[in-house]
Amino acid sequence: MAGQAEQGPSVTSRALSILAAFEDSSGSLSAASISERSGLPLSTTYRLIGELEEWGGLRRGSDGRYQIGMRIWEIGQLAGRRLRDRAHPHLQDLFDLTHENVHLAIRDGVQAMYVDKVYGSRRLSVVSRVGGRVPLHASAVGRVLLAFEPDWFITAYLKRDLEAPSPNTVTDRRMLAQLLAEVKATRISVTIEQLRPGALSIAAPIEFNGEVVAAVGLVFESNRYREVSRFLPLLKGTAERIEGAMLGVPMRLGRVAQ
Repeated sequence: MAGQAEQGPSVTSRALSILAAFEDSSGSLSAASISERSGLPLSTTYRLIGELEEWGGLRRGSDGRYQIGMRIWEIGQLAGRRLRDRAHPHLQDLFDLTHENVHLAIRDGVQAMYVDKVYGSRRLSVVSRVGGRVPLHASAVGRVLLAFEPDWFITAYLKRDLEAPSPNTVTDRRMLAQLLAEVKATRISVTIEQLRPGALSIAAPIEFNGEVVAAVGLVFESNRYREVSRFLPLLKGTAERIEGAMLGVPMRLGRVAQ
């Protein structure tokens, strides 16, 4: 009847809740697990799973469990493609110079989302993944992204219940506000064991049209703190070259080519 209130979630919202069930999952899920995580009846879950599988949004394994399908992955790759395409050669150059884990992140709500990375198998093991998210205040790239947000956003962010993924994560609001001010002033963020024990991260902002749109970072062992000063010029130069690439300006060694 016209004007009658909605009688429950739409088909679209229910389908999205199916996909959202995989956000915090490290592997495949059974239909029962998807039903529990999405809050949908098992019968509804089975029906929507079937439709999503036919469309390519889900893939059923030989064990009967489900994973996100290739079609979702392909669509996801379109997001931020220009940034990744322009930045990736410079991330690779930074890795070749340092042989340390390199990543590129953007802000996604109250989290930093990794959109690209280059890493090797030696030294520090890799726990982040492309598409993975971490709290803004608990990572070097995240602090860069947060520091350049408007004051009202920073204030609202710091009023939240701040997660502590590591025993060393700074969650004191006054201290974080001071750290963010320093990041904005120096255009560099250095974090030690904020996201996990044993890891040190440094990051620099990437600007486009006068706004910080991303951050580039290096991650290595926290006991190598003295090497930060050696890596900072390389990191800053990489950020400058990515900025030039975004504008279509040829650059080398962090300077506009003559």
